[in-house]
Amino acid sequence: MMRKGTILIAEDEVNLALLLERILKKEGYVVYVANDGSAAKSILEAKQIDMVLTDIKMPDIDGIELLKYIKKIDPSIEVIVMTAFATVDTAINALKLGARDYIRKPFDIDEVINAVKKVRLQDVQDELVTYDFNSMLVTNSPKMQELVKLIHKVANSNANIYINGETGVGKELVAHAIHEISDRRGKPFIKVNCSALPETLLESELFGYEKGAFTGAFNRKLGRFELANGGTIFLDEIGDISPLIQLKLLRIIQQKELERLGGTQTIALDVRIITATNKSLDALVQGGQFREDLYYRLNVIPLSVPPLRERRDDMISLIENFIKISSDMYHMPYKNIDSEAMEVLLAYHWPGNVRELENIIERLLLISEGTAIKLKDLPPYFMHPEQAISSGLGIYKDSAEEQIIRKAIEETDGNITKAAEKLGISRRSLHRKINKYNLER
Repeated sequence: MMRKGTILIAEDEVNLALLLERILKKEGYVVYVANDGSAAKSILEAKQIDMVLTDIKMPDIDGIELLKYIKKIDPSIEVIVMTAFATVDTAINALKLGARDYIRKPFDIDEVINAVKKVRLQDVQDELVTYDFNSMLVTNSPKMQELVKLIHKVANSNANIYINGETGVGKELVAHAIHEISDRRGKPFIKVNCSALPETLLESELFGYEKGAFTGAFNRKLGRFELANGGTIFLDEIGDISPLIQLKLLRIIQQKELERLGGTQTIALDVRIITATNKSLDALVQGGQFREDLYYRLNVIPLSVPPLRERRDDMISLIENFIKISSDMYHMPYKNIDSEAMEVLLAYHWPGNVRELENIIERLLLISEGTAIKLKDLPPYFMHPEQAISSGLGIYKDSAEEQIIRKAIEETDGNITKAAEKLGISRRSLHRKINKYNLER
C-alpha cells in the first residue's frame, strides 16, 4: 500500500496545531508542526515533506509567502491553505499560485481529514499526468498522431471540447494536454468527476454557495467553475449529470456567468469547458436522457481517444514510462522486462486500456524478484485468457479479481468511488463485486 505521507502543519494557534497534529497522526501520517513561517521553512529544508497545511495569517511570513517559497523549492509539495480571513480573491490567488485546496475557519476536523485524503489519493494520478504529458504527444501510433495534430489545432480556441473513449484510455490526460499547450496554461485546470457525487453535492461543488444557503452551509464556498475562471474545467463522466445540472450548465455556457447557490451576485466567467465520457451521448440524447441543446453546446469539437489495442506502437514506451513512475513512487530500482514477458504483454488485448496497463506494471514491479520482470511473474490469465471471465476490470479469474478489488479498496482507504476509478469500473459494478466476494469496505 502507498505510504500515507508526511505533513507539515504551519499554524500559529498552538492548540489548533496540536489538535491537527494529533488527528492526522491518528490517521497514519507523519506530522511536523511549525508555529510561524520561519519555523516552517526550517522544517522544509531539513525534512522530506509531501504536504503542507498552512494558515494564511501567521507571524513574520504569511501563508501566501510560504506557498510561494514551497513552490519555488519543490513544486511537488502539495499545499492546503487554512484561513479565517479569506476572501474570494485570497482563495483564488492561493490556487493560482499552486495550492491544491483551501479550507475556511472555523472548520470541522473531518473537513480537514477529507481534504488531506483527497489530495493524497490524487497524487499518484496527478504525477502520472504531469510526467507523461510530453511523452504522450510523441507517439508512433497513426491514430494517436492524428489526435495530437487535432489537439494542437484546437488548443488555443475557446471552443468547448468533448472527448470520447473507452474507460482507461486517458481522456483526462488529453484534457490536461489541451490546457497545457493552450494560452490558458498557467491558469487553473479544475477537474470534476460528475459520477462521483449525488446531484445536490455536485450542484454545490460546481456552482458554489453562500453562507446559509442550506442547512450545513456555515461558510461561503467557491464552486469549481469560479475556481477555474480564466482557465479550464474538465467535467468527466458528463453523461451521468441530472436534468437539473444539465439545465444549469446550459445557462452557464449561454450566459457566461453564474450565481452561487443562495446568492444574488452575478459572477462573469471565462472558462474553457472540456467534457468526457465513456458512454455515447448520441444515444443518451436519442433516449431523452441528455438535453440535445446542451449536447451541441458541449460537442463543438469532438475528440476520440483510441483504445490501447489500436495503438500498439506505443506499448513499449508506455511500459517503460510506467516502470519509471512506479519505481520512483516506491523508491525501488528500475527493472527491465525480459523478451518473453514483453512479447506476452504486447500480445494481450488490454480491455482496461492504459489504466489496466499502469496497474499491471505497478503490480509486476512489486511482486517480481531480481532485476527483471519475467514471464513467470505475469498473471496466469495473460497466457490463458480463454479460461478467464469477462468483467469491467478486464479478464480475470475469480481469485485474481478478488485480490485486485481488495488491493484497490485498501489503496484508496476504503473510498469506493476512488477504488472504482482505479479499477476502471462503475461504483455500481464495484458494489456488486464487493457483495459477490463478501468483502469488507
